Amino acid sequence: MPKSTILGFIKQLRQPVFTTHELSVFSGKSLSTTTQALNFLQSQGVVFKIYRGIWAEVTNERLSPYAVIPFLLPRHRSYVSFITALHLHGIIGQIPQTVTLASTVHTRIIHTEVATFFIHRIAPAFFDGFDWYKKRGSFLIAGQEKALVDCLYLSARKKKQFGHFPELHFPKSFSFKKTKEWIKKIPNVRIRSFAQKELDKMICAAENDL
Repeated sequence: MPKSTILGFIKQLRQPVFTTHELSVFSGKSLSTTTQALNFLQSQGVVFKIYRGIWAEVTNERLSPYAVIPFLLPRHRSYVSFITALHLHGIIGQIPQTVTLASTVHTRIIHTEVATFFIHRIAPAFFDGFDWYKKRGSFLIAGQEKALVDCLYLSARKKKQFGHFPELHFPKSFSFKKTKEWIKKIPNVRIRSFAQKELDKMICAAENDL
């Protein structure tokens, strides 16, 4: 397949990240032919493989770790939460070293060429409280209150993830009332009780800072 042909199809997709399967269907070419063309373009420094079957143009200015998220678990939904979401909401200033996601799949770490993604399992009954980033973005993210509760939810588990936070800065838009309502929805009684106690400590600390 000529280089210009497959590259033309890539540009027609008009998206920062694409999959081999997606490009194959769009171009009408077989998977093997599409893969060979992508490998050739990669050898020429035009595209690069982000992860299994996931690609991007080297010069695409719209490429970011967040653009990759919808492609990581094609059969399952996931949303940005925990420390990463708190950072994007401006509650934590420190930039996380990994992108933290919530899903109903088993906990796993996915290393890609653009970022490392840490996927934490959330009980299906508690898999809620997210929306598109800034209502128009390409990835899902927990609301600021739900992101904090997701952290408390995990910190009660055996591995004690997110047991200690960097310095927290709650904006005026943050609602501790909404946070309490999310805690009430945690299915596990022990985890719910733990999360409420931790939240009470945060509220006390926030009031002392006023």
